[in-house]
Amino acid sequence: MAQERADAARNRAKILAAAAEIVATRGIGALAMADVAAASGVGVGTLYRRFGDRSGLAYALIDEKERRFQQAFLSGPPPLGPGAPPAERVRAFLHALTDRTFAQLDLLLMAETAGEFARFGGAYQAYHQHLAMLIDRLGHPADAAFLADALLAPLAANLVIHRGREASEVKAGLDVLLAGLDHKDRARSPGSPHAQP
Repeated sequence: MAQERADAARNRAKILAAAAEIVATRGIGALAMADVAAASGVGVGTLYRRFGDRSGLAYALIDEKERRFQQAFLSGPPPLGPGAPPAERVRAFLHALTDRTFAQLDLLLMAETAGEFARFGGAYQAYHQHLAMLIDRLGHPADAAFLADALLAPLAANLVIHRGREASEVKAGLDVLLAGLDHKDRARSPGSPHAQP
């Protein structure tokens, strides 16, 4: 039984490597189950039983990178991981998320637009909770949950593709937004409903 589990793990790794290579070289449109099966040396039936369909295979490809990314910001080295000041961690997180988004943009577009609220699933919730926690530690007077949504919004895959910006441009824009967050106990802005008299 243990040998079967090891074989299954090896097959999964071969399938995902073959699928990732197809997406990287030919694009998401070329991700066909028959081609992945041929490239990985695994039967088409096995592929369908394990992943269900092309969409399930795309999600599996996303999941592999997503696990590594979440491990990095939850327990990796600073500034992305614990140990750096909150402002540095927020910036490192958003820059790393930008890189992560651009690395799998077509796959993320497929995943995020699969349903009305598909974008706001498990990964988004983890990002949002992490950002809100860091923003709260900055002591900003605004609602940390709202600001977390606002900072994640520019990284929606469909918006990134629609605007056609480069990763460096997205990072620069996020840095401008972040400059207003790290207020270092400055007085609230005069236009704020919570401004000091």
